[in-house]
Amino acid sequence: MIEFRHVTKVFGRGEPTVRAVGDLSFMIPHAAFWSLMGPSGSGKSTVLHLIAGLTPPTEGVVLVDGANVATMNDSEAAALRRQRIGYLLQTFSLMPFLSVARNVGLPLLVDGVDRPETEGRVHEALATVNMSHRARHLPHHLSGGEQQRVALARALVIRPAILLADEPTGNLDRAAGRAVMDLIRQINERLNVTILLVTHDPVFAAYAARVLRLEDGHLADDADLVRLGQAENR
Repeated sequence: MIEFRHVTKVFGRGEPTVRAVGDLSFMIPHAAFWSLMGPSGSGKSTVLHLIAGLTPPTEGVVLVDGANVATMNDSEAAALRRQRIGYLLQTFSLMPFLSVARNVGLPLLVDGVDRPETEGRVHEALATVNMSHRARHLPHHLSGGEQQRVALARALVIRPAILLADEPTGNLDRAAGRAVMDLIRQINERLNVTILLVTHDPVFAAYAARVLRLEDGHLADDADLVRLGQAENR
């Protein structure tokens, strides 16, 4: 589903340059849930941007569902993000003057989906994150955890194959963070959405089946939590 083949990303020309990712290779299979850890500046967010086609690799190949993102033009990359990739950020980025339902439906409006289908998919997405009862509320009426669940519904309304979550619990307290992570795990298990989570928190990273650790843009560690758990239970 997601594959990096010897991917390098360098920002800047001449001197100085910043090598955000260096000769990175991995493959995330369909319906997997992986997390990505590492110190600030290790290249975690750059990996997400490369997958979403927000920045092209300097070298190497980035495959998403068999398509090489590096060879896509701007409109093709934008279509990939609108139709195949859900994005969940640390900031909720909700429109304050729009209701919850209208915030969730924005990606479909941009993509020209008709009103009846949009309404049905918004209802479906809000039900998935247990926020149907807040559909008519404005964002400022919600807690931080509720706003992040709405943002998650907005990412899900396109029915993505992939969910990229960049520090989604960073602005939440522990209880709200766990609630969001529980939903992300359920989405992976019930909807077979491939998930890549970026986090600094080892507790939330452990929700995933596999944890990659980056240092200075290179893969420093690769832990299969499922196998480790099976070994400990023997």
